[in-house]
Amino acid sequence: MTEYSKPHLRPFDPRFSCGPTKKHPGWSADQLANGMLGRSHRANGPRQRIVEAYERTAALLECPADYRVSMVAGSDTGAMEAAMWSLLGPRGVDVFAWDIFGGRWTKDARDELKLEDLRIFEADSGNTPDFSQADPSRDIIFTWNATASGARIPNTDWISETREGLTIVDATSAAFAMELDWSKIDVLTYSWQKSLGGEAQHGMIILGPRAIERLAQHRPAWPVPRILQLHNAERTGVLEEIFDGKTVNTPSLLCFEDYLMSLRWAAREGGLPALIGRVDRNFAALTAWVERTGWIDWLCTDAATRSPVSVTLKFAEPDIAALDQETQWQLTRKMVALLERENAALDVNPHPSAPAGLRIWCGPTVEADDVAALGPWLDWAYAEARAEM
Repeated sequence: MTEYSKPHLRPFDPRFSCGPTKKHPGWSADQLANGMLGRSHRANGPRQRIVEAYERTAALLECPADYRVSMVAGSDTGAMEAAMWSLLGPRGVDVFAWDIFGGRWTKDARDELKLEDLRIFEADSGNTPDFSQADPSRDIIFTWNATASGARIPNTDWISETREGLTIVDATSAAFAMELDWSKIDVLTYSWQKSLGGEAQHGMIILGPRAIERLAQHRPAWPVPRILQLHNAERTGVLEEIFDGKTVNTPSLLCFEDYLMSLRWAAREGGLPALIGRVDRNFAALTAWVERTGWIDWLCTDAATRSPVSVTLKFAEPDIAALDQETQWQLTRKMVALLERENAALDVNPHPSAPAGLRIWCGPTVEADDVAALGPWLDWAYAEARAEM
């Protein structure tokens, strides 16, 4: 075992949580002071702010002109369930899942909506399912980037351009961090607390024309809770007001101001290409450390599906890798405690459902210099924690 001394240089910002994530550089709560707080969200001023957020979202994500943006309650979970509850039913459904969040959409489809014509394709953490099984005549549900498992789709070649069904995409840790192929997306959801470092509890849903058409023509056979309704409750058709700044329930105007602040920062940085460039530099800095470090390795072994944003790592030394998961998790917890005590890295533990190891966020709000400074601290914490086992 290599000996590691305690480093002198700490990351300037030690926050590497995969959600909620680090605020963007230059963020300050003082900048929220001029927001329209203490106002009705139905008033003209706050409603205009909400519409501005939708317009800036569409511009930053480079959405096609005929795609429509809205906010829903309940973070990405609320957005995905709103899409599923409101849109599914007319066709068979294929669900592709390879982490806990994809597992939730599987459970919703199988156990809550009780879809009769349902096919499920699953894989363990770090791997992805066989996407070639996708049937273009069926609705398809998948996660663009599985935050908990650190694995993403390799490409969109497996999605037919002439598909008959809808694609419903959970992009909560892909939006603003990866290129999105809008020609293969009919519904896209995400949450504010990932790539832009926004606040939690608000979800975003973006609907393409094929999804809008489904909403206009289809009424679900099951009861849809009001908070998940994307259709008009009084008559057949789309709930048009949700795209015009009227929200289904009362949003936090403070959180909206925070989201707008992050959108403006992203635009100043240079838009989506600049955000992706920041991710690439962060991932390159982390990759350099992983490739020279013998005790750690990628959980996702396939480089084509390895996430550059929510990076998951496993213990690689043979005697440690041979231990049972609970013992490996003890090592993870000791490392996390040491790093937090030193204020060198915060929240680098994996999702509780994932294998033991480390999970490091390399999203757009993180700085590459901080990622580079992180590696020696991980080496030190591993040596210290391993010596106690």
